[in-house]
Amino acid sequence: MIRAFYGIDTNPFAADQKITLLVHQQEVFDILKVHSYQGGLCLLMGEPGTGKSIIKTAIHQQADKTTLVINVARTLHTYFNTVKILCQAFNIDYSGSHFKCEKRLIEEAFNLQRHGKTLIVIIDDAHLMDMTNLRRLRLLFEDFPKNHNIILVGQTQLLHHMALRVNDDLKSRVTYSTILKKLTADDMEKFIIRELDTAGLPHNIFTENALSLLVRSSDGILRKARNLCLSCMIEAIVSRRSRRNVATIIFLKAAVIFQIPLKKLSQWISFLDDPKFLI
Repeated sequence: MIRAFYGIDTNPFAADQKITLLVHQQEVFDILKVHSYQGGLCLLMGEPGTGKSIIKTAIHQQADKTTLVINVARTLHTYFNTVKILCQAFNIDYSGSHFKCEKRLIEEAFNLQRHGKTLIVIIDDAHLMDMTNLRRLRLLFEDFPKNHNIILVGQTQLLHHMALRVNDDLKSRVTYSTILKKLTADDMEKFIIRELDTAGLPHNIFTENALSLLVRSSDGILRKARNLCLSCMIEAIVSRRSRRNVATIIFLKAAVIFQIPLKKLSQWISFLDDPKFLI
């Protein structure tokens, strides 16, 4: 709808397009990439909508042929289901007990290492995972060659769980952890302008007052800003179309009654496409 109305090829604020990371997101991405070559255990935390999914998608998009990225989700965060997803990603049989699956995974991991490949395992919503299951995963990856990186993506509750003394064995193995903060007002405005540029839309899509209101309403949350901008654009398109349809009907009736020439009528209707018509 937005593309057809504005005559553009790219959906604005689309999460599935090629992602350009913000400065602080790029720094986190680069560090996570380095830890993939030394058997890392990384924590990527933040409030919902602060950009964790963006970094996760960027890891998938920018992975080359030598990198295997596995996203672990939809498992109810049980250990055996997680092992099954790992087996599916490795294209190996996951029938039998979890002990047999673990043995096949370790053999395949060494096979990947012989072929010079790196393994990145992303566990989404890791703060919902029981520490016992996470500990079992840690023991499994202890037997892997050091060509992998386990990235635990979740909310800050994960850090509280790690801080417990009983989980010191997990905390001591964390090689990198970071908490994504909310964006400042200036950074949020730059983000919105950048997304408009990416889609090929003019900056005056949002007036200065509207842009300021969007920045304040988003409260530094990227996902909220994206949804607010899209909903505003869709509402503006619907409002403009309905207003245009009513005005066109009025013009057509006037043309019949007053016998207005077709050329003059077309000029009137084209006037409706002027942005000033919305005022």
